[in-house]
Amino acid sequence: MQNLFEEVASLDARCYSEYGLSEDILMEHAADGMADHIRKNHALNSSVLIICGAGNNGADGMVLARLLHRDYDVHVLLPYGAKSQMALLQLRRLEAIEARFTTDTDRAYDVVVDALFGSGFNREFDVKMQKLLKRMNDLSAVKIACDIPTGVHLDGSVEVGSFVADITLSMGALKRGMFSDEAKGYVGEIEVIDLGVSRQLYERSSNWKLLEAKDLTLPHRHVQNTHKGSYGHLGVICGEKSGAAVMSGLSALRFGAGLVTLLSNTQEQIPHALMQLHLLPETTTAIALGMGLGTEFSNEELLSLLDNAYPLLLDADIFAHGLFLTLLSRKNIVITPHPKEFTTILKVCGLADISVATLQKERFKFVEQFSQAYPDVTLLLKGANVIIVQNNSFFVNPLGSNILAKGGSGDVLAGLIASLLAQGSSPLEAAIQGSLAHTKAASSLTLNSYAMTPDDLIAAVAHL
Repeated sequence: MQNLFEEVASLDARCYSEYGLSEDILMEHAADGMADHIRKNHALNSSVLIICGAGNNGADGMVLARLLHRDYDVHVLLPYGAKSQMALLQLRRLEAIEARFTTDTDRAYDVVVDALFGSGFNREFDVKMQKLLKRMNDLSAVKIACDIPTGVHLDGSVEVGSFVADITLSMGALKRGMFSDEAKGYVGEIEVIDLGVSRQLYERSSNWKLLEAKDLTLPHRHVQNTHKGSYGHLGVICGEKSGAAVMSGLSALRFGAGLVTLLSNTQEQIPHALMQLHLLPETTTAIALGMGLGTEFSNEELLSLLDNAYPLLLDADIFAHGLFLTLLSRKNIVITPHPKEFTTILKVCGLADISVATLQKERFKFVEQFSQAYPDVTLLLKGANVIIVQNNSFFVNPLGSNILAKGGSGDVLAGLIASLLAQGSSPLEAAIQGSLAHTKAASSLTLNSYAMTPDDLIAAVAHL
């Protein structure tokens, strides 16, 4: 688990004030980290095009050019000249070693480095920038972004035509904006470059965290003298589209729940591993509600099933249901909306009336807003990068992929989380671990990107 920061300028400033480091020293370390990456991954004499902006990100690129000069076939492009004090200093140093400058973006290069703007970019592209970025993106070279790809804003929004990096070398720490849904297709792999001190000294504490595969803790069974009741009993309310509840139930059973019962008004044909009742079993330890719910149950029936304090997983149809606001007042609750459902939630809760497009551009802002209003609720906002939040603690799971863009994937996720609730995990821990298991199971499948089914995903959970 790593820290995420909305901005790092304040962290740089602390290096100056507390550690006596200068801007020049930080810049040398930034460039040295980039040079080290290139040396490890590209043969000597490879051709490297470094496109430098007029400010300090461009200055980073110019230091990189100086460090690689003579060992690599380095070409420096300065489309906007040099304007900041550090950029002018680094330009003089480049000229002193007779570095090679160019205006040619049409020839073939092995590596292209985007050092145009970095995390300081805060405006729209002009025509000149649009044309330059198109040429950069069209080059068949390995593409490296210095700090953050040009066009990716710190709030996570992305300009059309932004630089598409194969790898982003983030200076000092991880920027939260790199992990928005919009940014996912632009940042590539991400590596943090130290700036003259350990990250433990550079970083402060942050209430935003990046989840990693190693954070996954599986619900292994260690006690030998045990029975099925020791691992919880999940009740899944089975509505109009029973297949969704069945997938959630099978997912929960696969992830360790001792018993799973579908609660339905009609007798459904279900897998033999699942049980089926109309009333809530006395041994219930958690409830999952919403997957394929439709209008199968009256409000009175639902209130009767929910007249208890069991941990509750809410998904899908329940978000537009008249009982949703009432259910939000419960303790031990996890909600798992996709973006469109979350816009419905924000509207119903009186927090915001926005489009899905607006939400996707400002995901961080709106989950923070929801958390402030409902600190006891654990929210898991689905997306290319999943956001999980409870009471001003935020977690981003970046491990998902487009293989999960398939009907039923969310039902499987709901089952994984509900299974952990039934087994005694806290809502926040259940959401984190369920999400990690979900994404790791998907990444373990050796299938074409279009081919996964929910059954494949459920089966993969057994082998994490």
